[in-house]
Amino acid sequence: MRERPTARVLLFDDSGRILLLKGRLPNRPAHTSSWFTVGGGVEPGETLIEAALREIAEETGFVEGVELGPIVWVRESVSALVTGETVRFKESYIVARCRGGEPTRDGWEQYERDLIDDIRWWSLDEIAATSDRIWPERFCELIGAAARGEHPDEPLVISVD
Repeated sequence: MRERPTARVLLFDDSGRILLLKGRLPNRPAHTSSWFTVGGGVEPGETLIEAALREIAEETGFVEGVELGPIVWVRESVSALVTGETVRFKESYIVARCRGGEPTRDGWEQYERDLIDDIRWWSLDEIAATSDRIWPERFCELIGAAARGEHPDEPLVISVD
């Protein structure tokens, strides 16, 4: 099985809110959607940091004033890509900060437009109160520390399938 290094971004604005996207897998109904962070695969020849910055730009339009912090979580899972190929995702969750504002979908590919239903900023209180599904599994438990700048010395392993 192919491994897919992935840069996931915990993108906070000046108010301490985090940007999440809501989407679903192909051929699945809208009610199976869940919220997840900005991010995507690391392309050949690209570093994790380069991938994180590219994904932020593509998925939000934010380029200026984006500051990357440390990798705080790592996660491995086996899942299918939108193409149907099953891969082992090796995700690194990187803290990032920006001024905020309204994200744009201008850099989205067609499959992203088809499968992503929403993108919005969430406060920690909204995350604590929601019954919506947010990925990864321990997101709601761990996001507060990341928002407060309480970063582990080594990335926390949050899941391995």
